[in-house]
This record gives sequence, structure tokens and C-alpha cells, in this order.
Amino acid sequence: MTLAAWNMPAWAQLGERRKRNALPHALLLAGPSGLGKREFAEAFAALQLCERPGDFACGACRSCRLYAVRTQREPAETRPDGSLAHPWGHSNHPDTRFVGFALNEQASPKKMFGDIVVDQIRELSAWLVLAPQYEKAQVAIIDPADKLNVAAANALLKTLEEPGPGRYLVLVTSEPARLSATIRSRCQRIEFRVPKIELAMDWLAAQGVDARAAADALDASDGNPGLALEWLRGGGMTLRAEVAKDLREVNAGIANAFDVAQRWGREQPGLRLSFAAALVRQQSRALMRGGRDVSPAAGPLALTRAVELSKLATWFDFANRTRDLLRGPIRPELAMLDLLRDWAGAASRNVQGGHG
Repeated sequence: MTLAAWNMPAWAQLGERRKRNALPHALLLAGPSGLGKREFAEAFAALQLCERPGDFACGACRSCRLYAVRTQREPAETRPDGSLAHPWGHSNHPDTRFVGFALNEQASPKKMFGDIVVDQIRELSAWLVLAPQYEKAQVAIIDPADKLNVAAANALLKTLEEPGPGRYLVLVTSEPARLSATIRSRCQRIEFRVPKIELAMDWLAAQGVDARAAADALDASDGNPGLALEWLRGGGMTLRAEVAKDLREVNAGIANAFDVAQRWGREQPGLRLSFAAALVRQQSRALMRGGRDVSPAAGPLALTRAVELSKLATWFDFANRTRDLLRGPIRPELAMLDLLRDWAGAASRNVQGGHG
């Protein structure tokens, strides 16, 4: 795995601990999605299994070749958003395990679990007490660790409390606060933070993204290069522009909140809400700076009816709460309708109050 430049300092610090035989048995890789946490975890696993390790795994020994061979299970294991639970598949190395969203074989029809369940952790714990087949180490990656349900988290805690020699657990999460304090305290935490703009721009340029598109996408993603690339390649920036247009038109009374809610609920509701919240947050920042709109490159809201800063902040919180509701049984279009009606109402109250 190739690590991004902004993750190399953390890798170097871990390497120094390895040279002193002081590696922690459990790592917690925490930070926003898109910053390379899974690549870091896999590079760490490969290094522990490598027969001729240096700063990284050699990539050529028997263990490295086995680790590199990947397969996806059938049917493919997916996250709730439809993406692959393990982007590069499960490794064929017998001394590694990837734990994530798995198929519920007991459901009829069969479907993916919505979280990581206790049976998965019990199976992992039973595997960790076995002798490594290649006599080097055993490494397990749990991703996303914040999706452990209560029973699974309790089962994992027992494993963390009694680590065996040469056994390593790597927990990957973008929401570390969802993990219990007890689990967090038993892991060495490595923080993944948004890099400096120069590093992010250089990295996107190396992926073949031109400077203007990179700058726009970084602005949209609050500087997160991984998300910026994902949105550029997957149509996210187009969707963001559509969300901005919808918010402008609902604000102006041109679009009907019901119609927009129906459309948002049918296609990528979670991502649309993320974009909506981010756009409103950027609008708030612009108002705090004394301006009216965010920069044109960011896809400005260009509101025709002013909304007070306090109402923007309230609506931003409402959007994030609505996104959390989507994880439950609520119909997305109903949740969206409440949110968009509130958006339209905030603007109209302002106008009536003489602020528009």
C-alpha cells in the first residue's frame, strides 16, 4: 500500500516503536473518511506479516505475495451506503482477518448486517488464540470499529484486555466517540487530520486532477483530499451543485419543498444532506466574515432571501440530526420534507421580520 505524504510522520513514529520492540498490540486509527486510514492499516498488517521487513513490507516474500492476493465474498459484503465493506477484498494470508459488515445468513431473504455483531468478534477472538501459521504474527483489521454493537464491543474488550504476543488489532473509525471510552483507552490512538492545502493539491495533481477542479473540490470537502477525489470521480461535485441549486430555489420560493424532498429521498439522501449541511456551514462562515455568500468556486448558495446566522446554525444542526435519522426505519423523503420546510420557513420569517 502506498501511503499519502501527510500520513508518513505517523508511520515513521510507529516504525521507531517497532525498532524498539515497543509496538502496541492495538491501534485506533481515527479521523475523517478519505485520509488513508484503511491504507495505513493494511500497510501495518503487511509489515507485521512480512518475512523481510524494512520500513515497509518487502512485497516479494511468500507472506507478502499471499497478503496481496484478494477475493471478495459472494455475495459481496457492502456497507449501508452500498460501497464495498473491504475495498480491496479479503486477504488470502491465513494470519490476517478483516472484520466489517457481513452477510446475515439467518435473514430471509439474506441481507447485510447493519453493524458488527458479537458472533464476528467471538470468531475473531477464537482465531487469535491459535498459533500463527507462518510463525510471524496475526493481524486483524476492524473497519469501521464504531459499528460494533454493544455485545460485540464487550466481547472485543475481553480480547483487548488479554492480548497475546504477536497479535495485533487495528481499529479503523471516522467516529471514535461512538466507541466506548474503555476500548479507546486500551488502544494506541493515531489521529488522521486534514493535510495542509499544498500537500492536498500535490496529491490530487498526482492523481491527474487539474488545479482548478482540485481547488473547487477541496473547498467543497473542507480540505479533505480523499473525499475531493471521490466526489470528482464519482459525480459528487455535480450532485453538490444540484443540492445548492435546490436550496437556493426553495429559499427563493421557486421550488416546492415537497418536490425537492421526494427527489432527495430517492437518491443518495445521506450524501445530499452532507452537502446541504456543508453549504450552510460555509454560508455561515461567509456571514461571520462580513460577506453575504461563499466564494463562486465553492458553488455559492446565493440566497435571494437573507437568513440570519443563528438560523443557519440551527438548520445546520437539524440537517445533521436528520442524517442520523436516516440510519433508522424512517422514510427518507419524510425526514427531508421536515428539514426543507424548516429551511423555507427560516427565510420567510426573516423576510417578514424585515431582514430580507
